[in-house]
Amino acid sequence: MNLHQFRFVQEAVRRDLNLTETAKALFTSQPGISKAILELEGELGVDIFARHGKRLRRVTEPGQHVLKSIEIIMREVNNLKRIGEEFSKQDSGTLSIATTHSQARYFLPEPLAQLRKRFPKVNISLHQGSPAQVAQMLLEDVAEIGIATESIGEVDELVSLPCYEWQHALVMPAGHPLSQLERISLEDLAREPLVSYHPSFSGRTRVDQAFAARRLKPNIVLEAIDADVIKTYVRLGLGVGIVAEISVRDDPPGGDLVSRPVGHLFGQSITRVAFKRGAYLRNFVYSFAEMLSDRLTRTLITRAMNGESDDYQL
Repeated sequence: MNLHQFRFVQEAVRRDLNLTETAKALFTSQPGISKAILELEGELGVDIFARHGKRLRRVTEPGQHVLKSIEIIMREVNNLKRIGEEFSKQDSGTLSIATTHSQARYFLPEPLAQLRKRFPKVNISLHQGSPAQVAQMLLEDVAEIGIATESIGEVDELVSLPCYEWQHALVMPAGHPLSQLERISLEDLAREPLVSYHPSFSGRTRVDQAFAARRLKPNIVLEAIDADVIKTYVRLGLGVGIVAEISVRDDPPGGDLVSRPVGHLFGQSITRVAFKRGAYLRNFVYSFAEMLSDRLTRTLITRAMNGESDDYQL
C-alpha cells in the first residue's frame, strides 16, 4: 500500500464517489484511480466501497474504519511536511488562511500587516468563503487557520477558540426616522424593509432567533454575504441594513449613512479561530494567532490542540 492509494480513496469520498471528478482533481486518469483502489482493497482483504458495476455507490462499514485510518495517516504526512518546512526554512513559507469576507475586509488587515512586518519571508494565501467552507478548507488542509463566526465551533474535527466578541449594528441613510429614536425595538425594525446577511454569515442566526422569539416576521428584502454590498443597497433606498459592528466602525462621521449599535436586540456574537485537530502548527502560525487577540497565546492553543479542555470562553 502507498500514499497515492490513500489519497485516491480520500479524494473519492470528498468528490461524492465520482471517480471522474476525482481524477480531474488529482490530475490523473479514472482507470488508474479505480485500479489503485482495487489493489488497496485486495491488500487489505476488505471492500472499502460497495459498487454497482464499475460505479462506487457507498462506503462500506469496514471502509469507514479504513477512512479514519487514512485521515490520520494523511494528517501526519502533512505534519511531517510542515515540520520539515519549519526547521529547514525557519520563519518562511506560506500561511494559508480561510475566512469570511467580513473578517478579511475589516478584521484581518492590521494583524496581517503585523505578520508581514515580523515575518517578511512569510507569504500569505487568503481563502474566502462561507463559515461552512472555512471549516471544510481546514479539514482538507487547504488552510492552516480559519476565522469565522457561524458554525466553525461545531465541527468535531476542528479545535476552535474564541477570538473576539461583537454586536450587530443598523445602518441607514442620514435622517432616517429610526436614527431619531433613543432606543430602537424589534417592533420598530419589523415595520421596515431590511437588508442583511445571508443566513450562513455573520451572526444572522441571532437576528432570526430574536425576531422568532418575539413572534415577529422581519421583512428582509435582500440578503448578501458582505457588509459593503449591504451598505450599497441601503444607499439606494432598499431598506435598513443589519451588519456586523466592525464594518461601520471606521465610517467617517457626517457621511450619507449613519449607524446604531443593536446588541440589546440581537445579543453578542463570537468570532472564533480554528485549527484542524492534530495538525502541526508552525512558529509563525502561533505568532499570527497571538496577533489576532490578546486572549490567544501559544500556551492556550497548545493546550487546546492537545485536547486538555474544550471549554474556552472569552
